[in-house]
Amino acid sequence: MDNLRLWHKFLESIKPNISSANFKTFFSKTLLERVTEEKVTLSTSSAFIKETLSQRHLPLIEEVFANLLGKRVVIDFVIKEVIAENNSQTETDFFQPVRTQTTTILNPKYTLANFVVGPSNNVAYAAAQAVIQNPGASYNPLFFYGGTGVGKTHLMLGIGNAVLEKKPHLKIIYCSSEKFTNDYVEAIQNRRMGDLRSKYRSADLLLVDDAQFFSGREQTQEEFFHTFNELTSRNSQIVLTSDRAPSEMPKLEDRLKSRFQGGLMVDIQSPDIDTRVAILKAKCMERGDHLPEECLSLIAEATETNARELEGKLIQIIQVLKIQKMPPTIESVRSILGQKPAAALSNLNYKQVLNTVCQYFDIRLNELTGPRRVKELVLPRHLVMHILSDELNLTVEKIGEILGGRDHTTVMHGRDKIKKLITTDREVQRVLIEVKQQLSASA
Repeated sequence: MDNLRLWHKFLESIKPNISSANFKTFFSKTLLERVTEEKVTLSTSSAFIKETLSQRHLPLIEEVFANLLGKRVVIDFVIKEVIAENNSQTETDFFQPVRTQTTTILNPKYTLANFVVGPSNNVAYAAAQAVIQNPGASYNPLFFYGGTGVGKTHLMLGIGNAVLEKKPHLKIIYCSSEKFTNDYVEAIQNRRMGDLRSKYRSADLLLVDDAQFFSGREQTQEEFFHTFNELTSRNSQIVLTSDRAPSEMPKLEDRLKSRFQGGLMVDIQSPDIDTRVAILKAKCMERGDHLPEECLSLIAEATETNARELEGKLIQIIQVLKIQKMPPTIESVRSILGQKPAAALSNLNYKQVLNTVCQYFDIRLNELTGPRRVKELVLPRHLVMHILSDELNLTVEKIGEILGGRDHTTVMHGRDKIKKLITTDREVQRVLIEVKQQLSASA
């Protein structure tokens, strides 16, 4: 049997065993390169297709070739710039140009298996697992919101990849609100609204990133509203992400707000220090690099914002260490971070803390330590209590004395309240980070 006939028989055999979307997406740009006694080599058009075929479809490919050749062979992949639709090997009707993509290609690197779980995101992770087990029923829609780089898109794509692995026949669409808007505008211009609605309203799982950008786009909101209703009416799962809660989105129609809020909304906070260290360890393992625990802790302490910035800082430090041939030590990492060798908040005195907090909030010292109980002074006082206790290790009695003779139970309440708020309130978390950064600069 020549290679062309063998390849066509392979396609005929494998087509009934996978979804049409996967067939068109992954095999339309794959060709039979050569066959030897022990090996079959397939050429693909990209590293992504090669990785997907080898990770998800290799057992099926091996089985089909074993049946066709009468023996088991090794399957090998090479990458070539090929477009299967224009190749003479595919003169059948298998690979007709597809006008609208039926199943989105999801980045396989984002899975729940490599998502680092901590106190800031454990509820979101549990919700993602529930949706994977029972799409369209557990939480619909599932709405993740939070700041940049806290893992919203990772979780969303993790859901998509897990559902695709369990049920490869399902139609999964991943897009940003910007992509949905662009598709809508293009459909109007080309008079192809039917194609747009057929694409989105037939999804079994719709993943929409950055939903906040629907704000102010009235016609797009109208179209998405009807798409949303159509999908939920037949129990198709919808997952959305945003940098803010629906109630905080300006110029978003009330009917969309109510639907976004009708399922489960999960606020994902910035990771705490233990989670940041765990993220750094995971990233080192992915890259095949190694840094001592104390170095990872130093990087985690210096990068308190989000996981994306954390990864960027890690890559920067590893590259500098390699280029300059420096050993991975506390001193070398600290020098790359630009920190002073002895810059610890514990070296400060309480007066520096009071003055820094007063400057940050633009209040006077006698207001901070005085008896007045007004709303504007509550957060500054509680932050002082927290910093003096956690960073300077002062007793609650001493802190009460510094703050104008306040009772130790008042100090304990303020200190513990801040500890709780920095795990649930992004604004308080941001303020604490900025105050501590100012204190570090003066240490």
